[in-house]
Amino acid sequence: MLAALPQRAAFRRALGVGPGQRLIVVSSTWAPRSLFGGAAEPEADDLLPWLLSRLSAELPADEYRTVAVLHPNIWYGHGPGQVRAWLDNARRAGLDAIPPLDGWQQALIAADCVLGDHSSVTYYAASIGIPVVLGSFPQQDLDPLSPVAALGRTAPRLVRRGSLRAQIDQVIAAHDPGRYKELAEQTSSAPGESAALLRRLFYGLMELPEPDRHSALLDPLPLPPYLPARRTAPVRVLVGGIGSHPPEVSVVRYAVAGAGPGPAVCADSAHTVVDEETRETGRLGIADVVVRYAAGDDPRLGPPAAWTAEALDRYPYCGLAAYVDGPDRCVVRTRDGDLVRLSAAAALDGRADLCDPAAYASALHAWLASGRSLERALPGITVRTGATAHRVAVEPLAP
Repeated sequence: MLAALPQRAAFRRALGVGPGQRLIVVSSTWAPRSLFGGAAEPEADDLLPWLLSRLSAELPADEYRTVAVLHPNIWYGHGPGQVRAWLDNARRAGLDAIPPLDGWQQALIAADCVLGDHSSVTYYAASIGIPVVLGSFPQQDLDPLSPVAALGRTAPRLVRRGSLRAQIDQVIAAHDPGRYKELAEQTSSAPGESAALLRRLFYGLMELPEPDRHSALLDPLPLPPYLPARRTAPVRVLVGGIGSHPPEVSVVRYAVAGAGPGPAVCADSAHTVVDEETRETGRLGIADVVVRYAAGDDPRLGPPAAWTAEALDRYPYCGLAAYVDGPDRCVVRTRDGDLVRLSAAAALDGRADLCDPAAYASALHAWLASGRSLERALPGITVRTGATAHRVAVEPLAP
């Protein structure tokens, strides 16, 4: 992990963390009083369901990305099917569960905050300078002289009665990267030397000489597969700040699986977006925007022009259909029959803007619903998500 710290930006992109987004990692060990197992206080037995529901209800989809790192014994003790069932609402709202053996180190390096317990994963996060907040920490279960117990006496605790978002933001804003320096120094007495020391030990146990022609080296942490957030739960979109000179729309999106529509936010208008692959198929008939994620040349669905036309026929109350065929682009068809490509301008380094293109489709829908014409949005529109401005090209396509 120490050797891979310079790869933080690449790991964040692999997890689909866009500009202005914060990556929140939920970490739990395997114990009755862990974050996943319950809590130290009897009145907080339902901490995990509360936490998972608040993540989607309080954290705007385009401003926060959430993943879970769970101890392998949670996966194999209960079974992957049971764990996925417990996480179902949160997963449909955009949370991804990192595989139990691979990828958790990269997620920690990429994180903006780790919400954890007395797991070694939480301790490692603190050791590399990541802000942590403890959702559960049974101090009585630990050796008081252990480094992990010392973390419990030092790190801030989650207050269930308070705003989850406010607490996360406060921990990040107030964090001093050197806060856990003394704890980090107890993680290893020989940082960077583990491969050589362990090989020497293993060969000694086998009573064999070490290879003298090969250095003791570890493979670097691999770059994980691209894993953007996917929300198959209905998404409530709050719209504000529509301006015409230049064209601009602000959107705040909340997934609503198993939770309310999110905290009260001042908005000029609101609409609902539903993924065509949602489990809540009844919501498709009343959605304002229907979205589909697929490659542009997918023979089952594409091309985008064909699917968007079919979608508007299937869902007569839908105002706009969006076919997301890339990490930074989509094709939309309006109820008036206009076919438009929306594509985000690349960053200065040439990399794609990783904001969910469905946010661009929502911005265009709100623009048109406000009575403004498509022509007034050409050749581009600014879509704001939180404090981030996304420059989006609006290109009419042939029918």
